[in-house]
Amino acid sequence: MKNFILIVTLLYNLNINAQKPCEFSVNVTDSLGTYKETKSAIVHEFVFGNTSKHIFFALTSTNDMPLLSLLILQKSKDFLKINCFDKNSRIYLQLENNKVITLIASEEENCGTPVNDDLGFNNRILSGTFYFLKGTIDDLKTSPVSSMRIKFSTETQDFIIKKELVSELDQKTYFPSNYFIDFLSCVID
Repeated sequence: MKNFILIVTLLYNLNINAQKPCEFSVNVTDSLGTYKETKSAIVHEFVFGNTSKHIFFALTSTNDMPLLSLLILQKSKDFLKINCFDKNSRIYLQLENNKVITLIASEEENCGTPVNDDLGFNNRILSGTFYFLKGTIDDLKTSPVSSMRIKFSTETQDFIIKKELVSELDQKTYFPSNYFIDFLSCVID
């Protein structure tokens, strides 16, 4: 009986730690090369009253070069503070093994797109693409993320990354701290 419990526990742990299946929103190979993009996942969510902020990650690969696509969706009945990405923007990921991984913005200034809706909400969508520095991907494949710092062009914001997140936006369960462990292998061979 003890062996049975041990085997069941081992199989359960292997199942939890197994890589998530790769789901792509784009997977194209043509004469220019190969482009892949994983489906977006929510990694941070803040909802308070009529104000919300959702941060999404998607991993992309252009001809075997991995990139992180970040999307910030803000919604409020009040005025939304504008944040911009520029060539000096960075994402800093604090890992549970105490290493800090830096990702570098790939583009010039981008302040997002304002979108008004019929319900009187102000919405802003800000997206950016970030490069991984050489030698950082192995750490991301093995250690969960505990916090994230985003350096915008005018300020820096810190975010705690949860192990499990049940989103108020789509009622799905996400595992943000293990995002890179679960999905980097989808864009890196």
